[in-house]
Amino acid sequence: MARSLTGCPFRGCVENHYLAVPGWQLASASARHTVVLAAAILLAVFAFYLPAQAAPAQTSPADLVRKVVANELRTENADHSHWMFRLETQKPNGPKEVDEVVETKSGDLKRPILINGQPLNQSQQQQADRQLEQQARNPDLLRKSQKDQSEDEARSQRMLKLLPDAFLYTYGEHRDNLVELKFTPNPHFNPPNREAEVFHAMQGSLWVDSKQLRLAEISGRLMREVKFGLGLLGHLDKGGQFDVKQAEVAPGYWELTVLNVQMRGKALFFKTINVQQYMARSDFKLLSPDLTLAQGADLLRKETKSRSAEKSGSTMRSGLPRGRSVQLDSLSWRRTGRPG
Repeated sequence: MARSLTGCPFRGCVENHYLAVPGWQLASASARHTVVLAAAILLAVFAFYLPAQAAPAQTSPADLVRKVVANELRTENADHSHWMFRLETQKPNGPKEVDEVVETKSGDLKRPILINGQPLNQSQQQQADRQLEQQARNPDLLRKSQKDQSEDEARSQRMLKLLPDAFLYTYGEHRDNLVELKFTPNPHFNPPNREAEVFHAMQGSLWVDSKQLRLAEISGRLMREVKFGLGLLGHLDKGGQFDVKQAEVAPGYWELTVLNVQMRGKALFFKTINVQQYMARSDFKLLSPDLTLAQGADLLRKETKSRSAEKSGSTMRSGLPRGRSVQLDSLSWRRTGRPG
């Protein structure tokens, strides 16, 4: 039997300069190719329709808020950590002050570092040292402040519990793990007290960490005037705003970083928060939970002296003309955007 030039012994070989394929194998390969192609087309068709039917439903905005609030309350109650941090505050018609703060089991100690952007002069340094010494030696001086702070924390937790029911939510932007939830007052919600009445008159947005279920920011604006006791017990004007931010300052630890309240009116709800106030906290350092007042005061003295030395050196090296100051580690009064 004559062989092809390629030496193929099978009848019907298709000759090629590189290979010889039997005719039946070619037909079989064509059939398999047709079947594979048809299967691929079917899979593509099914893939187009299946996701809408089989994909799990997205968590509703309200359910996500409930999960975040429940986790916030649980973690706050379990967190007994103490910190040293930088505190910047400003009130209407008052100085802009930067303090170093040390938290202890008996209360918080603070000592000023800058006033209106300027380091303390010798007289101010001496006064700050005397005040710190009095606080460290007389815990009673801190008890009222600690009591007021505890009452405000309890009030804040009660208001946090209202979030899921007081508002209606819709999804907004997404940035990595951060999710925006826009909120408007729920018309079916009946505020149980005056604080809730103000809260319910707000419209704004939440930013939450959907992975850790933590609240990163809440900002709102009063959509109407709120009066208490026909205005005799206080009022807040339409247009007032607030912005509160917290951030993860160490793995697993979230702390308040910004509180900006710009309201017009009078409402005596919080003992440590005014209707017009700005506060920012930064440079967090974790401390021992058993730190005493004496130990905290000593730590504060060392830290503020170190900060003052660094600032004096930086000012001298800057070469700026006299009369100008260098504001190191100072947080801006203006908002710098969303968290993240």
